[in-house]
Amino acid sequence: MNPQTIKQLEFEKIKEKLISYTMSYLGKKHVHELMPQTNLTAAMNLLHETNEAVKLIEHGSSVPIPSLDGIEMIVNKFGKGYIFTENEFSHIARLLESTSQLKRYMVKKESIAPKVCAYAQSLYDMKELDTEINRCIRHGQITDEASNDLSRTRKKIIVTDSRIRKKLDSTMNKYKSYLQELVVSMRNDRYVIPVKKEYRKLVAGTVLDESSSGQTVFVEPSDIAALHYELSEYRMEEAREEARILSQLTDLTELYAHEISVNLETIGYYDFLFAKAKYGHSIGGRIVQLNNEGIIRIVEGRHPLLSRNTVPLTFTIGEDYSALIITGPNTGGKTVSLKTVGLLTLMVQSGLLVPVQEGSMFHVYSNILVDIGDGQSMEQSLSTFSAHIKNVIEILKQAGRSTLILLDELATGTDPGEGIGLSIAVLEELYKRGSTVIATTHFNEIKEFARVTAGFQNARMEFDLETLQPLYRLTIGEAGNSYAFYIALKLGIAPNIIERSKQITSRVARGNELTDFTALEPLTPISDPIKLQPNQNHSKAKRQAPAPLFERGDCVWIHSLRRSGIVCGPPDERGNIVVQIQKEKVTINQKRMALYIERKELYPEGEYDMDIVFESKENRKKHKLMNRKHVEGLSITYPKDQS
Repeated sequence: MNPQTIKQLEFEKIKEKLISYTMSYLGKKHVHELMPQTNLTAAMNLLHETNEAVKLIEHGSSVPIPSLDGIEMIVNKFGKGYIFTENEFSHIARLLESTSQLKRYMVKKESIAPKVCAYAQSLYDMKELDTEINRCIRHGQITDEASNDLSRTRKKIIVTDSRIRKKLDSTMNKYKSYLQELVVSMRNDRYVIPVKKEYRKLVAGTVLDESSSGQTVFVEPSDIAALHYELSEYRMEEAREEARILSQLTDLTELYAHEISVNLETIGYYDFLFAKAKYGHSIGGRIVQLNNEGIIRIVEGRHPLLSRNTVPLTFTIGEDYSALIITGPNTGGKTVSLKTVGLLTLMVQSGLLVPVQEGSMFHVYSNILVDIGDGQSMEQSLSTFSAHIKNVIEILKQAGRSTLILLDELATGTDPGEGIGLSIAVLEELYKRGSTVIATTHFNEIKEFARVTAGFQNARMEFDLETLQPLYRLTIGEAGNSYAFYIALKLGIAPNIIERSKQITSRVARGNELTDFTALEPLTPISDPIKLQPNQNHSKAKRQAPAPLFERGDCVWIHSLRRSGIVCGPPDERGNIVVQIQKEKVTINQKRMALYIERKELYPEGEYDMDIVFESKENRKKHKLMNRKHVEGLSITYPKDQS
């Protein structure tokens, strides 16, 4: 599946939600690797598994999925000569016990979820390993029962330790008056008594330490030194025997490496499966029908990352038409509708239940391609239109049957006439290839194309004309509009301006040239730097440069870039103007900009040299030199679009 699609439809955020429901590192790994299936049977099997898992959750009992704490490090040490510790064997023992518990649980629930419970049949019991670990290790310690030699050695340690303590009691009574206190302590695993420093030579033994103040020395009495050496020997015997037991247990565990690996794989998948089920349950998800006939039918579907209070989407495509053009006002929900259809499709093909009502159906697509958002980047010098075209080129390379294509805001970012024509041609090409196409637009020409073209259909986002609020409901079969005139009138624009707007819009809609304003009522000249003048020679309108709307030095707002710039000069014959945006000069059609600040407010006449704004320091020097005298070979060269 296309990575750009995954990103723009926010499928990674769904995976983040899934991870929060996992319990093990292997469950998380499955989520990270989750991608939509492109095979109908595979996708349907995944959906049925998830649905069965939801039934087990709703049945009321908690599924005993092992957490696998500490197991990852242990498994990574298999076959590397590493001897496992008592603590690590405790982790293995818990894994064996919890695996048996999971298997017993699934056997009991087989009638409720046969597909899900079938995986438990692959779980190995490993009773011999379980018995041996529990015989040798208990509470993180090696038991006396682990071996006869260990048991005998530990008995000798107990006897010797008891003899030492008896000796210490008699020694402390003997030297009681020389001691700081009647307390036995340990230094370097040897028993010592606290002797006042001034009586050190009166107590037979070896000083092993002294207090920080220097007033007390810790003495190992000489009459227990021999017993200490004997005890040390026994402790070394104990350590050697414990190491032998751990080594033996490690060898036995590694004999079951394959069985443990299979169990972990099954547990990891169960963790992943029940994470899908828990997430599906949390969003009110349900199983849907799947098909390979290009049909999507969404009944009251919700975007899973939005609030449950959002208006649900009811949507159909693929039966009477395979291309849908959605229109409506800004912020009316067109883009959300696109994303909802795309994201729910990705989720369904990934085996996830989706928040829709009964009767919903999805096609399993081989690919989903999207162009949502303008992708604009000043650093890469890409205009909005260029970014759209770049995406469309990639879409055309991959589009075909079993491809879902989502296109947001067709024909934006360029001259409307050319953009509309190009958009319609792209829609036609995608339809010919058998793709399912859903697109949004504001342009009437594209709506009309969808109305009269077989295989295409219009839809609109509903709008409340009284409250001026979008209703976020999609109605298929009707074209919408942006309600610009109505909203402007309600907000206080003068009625005469609205009527004038309708005149112009109506004439353009009938197919007249955009520059032909002669048939409209004449304009009364006003002192405004934006000069709309009647065309005195309409027969030459396509050969002459259009009347300039802006003067050199005007600050203009470029709609598509959402940036301001300074006009460098008059338009060419097509109405293109060079505009300086920060230090970069770009060519933009004057229809795509509006006056922001007049030149006279920025640069008062006679007080400001405009060359400082537009000319480089080097070119200004050349101008001054050329104004004074002729210099052979001295010239100033401009790029073609800046001359």
